[in-house]
Parts: sequence; C-alpha cells; structure tokens
Amino acid sequence: MGIRKSIKKRLPIFGSGQAAPERAAAPPVAAAPPPTAAPSPEPARPEVPVADFIAELVQTNKIVIFMKGSPAMPQCGFSANASAILRTYGKPMAHFDVLSDPEVRQGVKEFSQWPTIPQIYVNGEFLGGSDILMQMHQAGELKEVIDEAFADT
Repeated sequence: MGIRKSIKKRLPIFGSGQAAPERAAAPPVAAAPPPTAAPSPEPARPEVPVADFIAELVQTNKIVIFMKGSPAMPQCGFSANASAILRTYGKPMAHFDVLSDPEVRQGVKEFSQWPTIPQIYVNGEFLGGSDILMQMHQAGELKEVIDEAFADT
C-alpha cells in the first residue's frame, strides 16, 4: 500500500460526509510543572559610548566574537560557523550578541569598517568575518594567531 493510500485510510474523507472511525481516547498526559522564572537579564552593556565599550571588550579579551546569538545558541549560520571554528581551539573567548543591542550592532561595523556580522578579534586585532576565519583556519594561520595571543599565559 502506498503512503498516500495509507494516509487517506487514516484521515476523514473531506466533502464526503464520512468521518474518521472512532478511536479509543488517549490516556491523559500529566501536567507539566509550572515554569520557573528566569533570572532578570543583566544589561547587555554599561552606559558608556558604544565605541568605548567595543574598544574595551576587544582590548581586555584575547578572543572576541561579535555575533548574532551566542556560541551555545547562534542565530545565524555565519555566526554558528565562526564560533564553532573558534571553539575548536579550546581557548576562552568573549562574545557579544549584537541582536541584543542595535547600537553595538551598528557600532562594531563602524569600529572595524567592516559591514557584516560576525566579526572576530584576536589579541586586539580585527581578523574579519566567517569566510576569512574559515580560510585562516584551513591554512593554519588562525592557529598561529591564537597561539601567539596566548603565548604569555
């Protein structure tokens, strides 16, 4: 029996006046516990000028990725690829979800003079976006840059 026939056999025939055969009622499902309140989110950034916030984040962290979402829950494919590449090196990295703050989303583009997200900084230096990071990773250049950044630790 084909898939379509199998489906038609189980569904009511619309417009024919026939109803689907009666079935035994399913057992009731246990009620889920009420959701717990999530902790109130901290402000995404302090009340400082955007350029100062970005500069401080980039200068105080060895690896920074400005991305859509977080490494654990990326919100776009390019951000997912970039964060996955960086995670393979096992080094600590800071991230900022640009979707949480439109001023930072625009400000980071102006800061780097690069129009797209994600943006990756290593040791205070802007490397580029997802495609450039992939090329550097495949060529072995990214490992060198990251090793150099963490050489003193």
